[in-house]
Amino acid sequence: MGSAAAAAAALPASAGSGENLVLILDYGSQYTHLITRRVRQLGVLSLCVSGTAPLAALESLRPRAIVLSGGPHSVHAEGAPTFPEGFLDFADGAGAHVLGVCYGMQLLVQSLGGAVEPGERQEYGKMEVEGTAPSSALYGEAETGKRQTVWMSHGDEVVRLPEGFEVVARSVEGAVAAIENREKRFYGLQYHPEVTHSPQGMETLRRFLFDVCGIKADWKMQDVLDEEIKTIQSMVGPDEDVICALSGGVDSTVVATLVHKAIGDRLHCVFVDNGLLRYKERERVMSTFESDLHLPVTCVDASEQFLSMLKGIEDPEQKRKIIGREFIAVFDDFAHKLEQKVGKRPEYLVQGTLYPDVIESCPPPGSGRTHSHTIKSHHNVGGLPKDMKLKLIEPLKLLFKDEVRKLGSILNVPDSFLKRHPFPGPGLAVRVLGDVTQGNALDTLRQVDDIFVQAIKDAGLYDKIWQAFAVFLPVQTVGVQGDQRTHSNAVVLRAITSEDGMTADWYYFDREFLVDVVNKICNNVRGINRVCQDITSKPPATALRTGGFSLCNICQQGSEERKRQ
Repeated sequence: MGSAAAAAAALPASAGSGENLVLILDYGSQYTHLITRRVRQLGVLSLCVSGTAPLAALESLRPRAIVLSGGPHSVHAEGAPTFPEGFLDFADGAGAHVLGVCYGMQLLVQSLGGAVEPGERQEYGKMEVEGTAPSSALYGEAETGKRQTVWMSHGDEVVRLPEGFEVVARSVEGAVAAIENREKRFYGLQYHPEVTHSPQGMETLRRFLFDVCGIKADWKMQDVLDEEIKTIQSMVGPDEDVICALSGGVDSTVVATLVHKAIGDRLHCVFVDNGLLRYKERERVMSTFESDLHLPVTCVDASEQFLSMLKGIEDPEQKRKIIGREFIAVFDDFAHKLEQKVGKRPEYLVQGTLYPDVIESCPPPGSGRTHSHTIKSHHNVGGLPKDMKLKLIEPLKLLFKDEVRKLGSILNVPDSFLKRHPFPGPGLAVRVLGDVTQGNALDTLRQVDDIFVQAIKDAGLYDKIWQAFAVFLPVQTVGVQGDQRTHSNAVVLRAITSEDGMTADWYYFDREFLVDVVNKICNNVRGINRVCQDITSKPPATALRTGGFSLCNICQQGSEERKRQ
């Protein structure tokens, strides 16, 4: 989940040099990032690093509290990830409080001399747990017999506690659910308090942070803004110029406004038309930049360059890497032309890389892989060439999307930008499955996407949905149009709700809305006779491109609906 050393280097001074920092050690759980998010929602800075990071890197971060995440492994499995040698002594000497969650609790128990064995009954999903102690640090007073619903996900269970621990909660099946050793500052939860399926989980985390650890809620966006401006001004010399990759989305718009505030007109923004933009995106974005933000923006038409390199490419990972490489080539060329204009070559490139981009581009601990087992290679992270000439400035790389929007609001970025749905850097390349240059796929997708999103706006649903888009499928289906048999293309509509893009659920449209949208698409976009809806959550799918789709809740307009009409 990113380098601990890199996290230490990027740690804002406003965080109090670690005195109020919560460090999340990731052991591969799909919910690890949610712990990071929940802690930040409580006003505390949290950073997520690999659970197998070197001890020296953890020591440099000086966390006040450490959370050991869950994970898919068994502590008995060969090669199962564990914390570095000396970690327990470090935590004790540093006065840090340690909370193990699920796998993290089992790892803590086993490392301290307790016993973990395969459970007689595995516990997955919603379960009830019951307090077994009259008082506890995690739950408060009079908890004996009090029940709460939690989210379990484990096959192994703790069968013997290390010395000094007590059980403060058990599942209704009798499994150990929560443990404490207040003297040594070690705590454990067998369930996941960070997920919404554990309704009282946030209260448990709140008690751990503020009542147990004594942490102060001092993570504020204004402090982040002030600190980033100071960092940029110290990094960029008084006579140096900077290039900013501007896409028109929330991230790049906020980062451009931030850097412009720091160094003024020495920032040179570049908007690249890579041939993979949405319907009339170039015209709309350039107009808005000029009228609302007054940023110095140069538009570069590189559509032919990008599309020629993507010809024949079907693998989405390869598309991302090609696009990342070509973006850098465009920026290098722009830097050369800027050098001729101002007399000095720019040294830096600003990008709107976010924390989820970094997290999703890293392999899970214990996978035995270095970069291959990723959710996706982000074009800002895994897609950059090793010989890139420009140095990166990424002021947002420790922030989640909702935090970026808060930052943008402080910077007075118009709501019209802040409320825009995310659009991936690779653009429509990852929304056309297969070769983007084949046939009329891109123009067809642009029309479908525009109809879908405009219908969402007209229905007053745009701000309720985190992201909505269409996907072009490399398949053709049989339909009936104009009393004739057709053999045309299919598209998928996807709309999701989310807080930060790390997890997502599909948005449930009324049937009447879907009927209207599908009619408009099939009646106005030539070459489409079937529309599907993706109703897969994330996980298992991703948010930014179709990870799976279903014909559930869909009108198959190519045939049956037309016949009824």
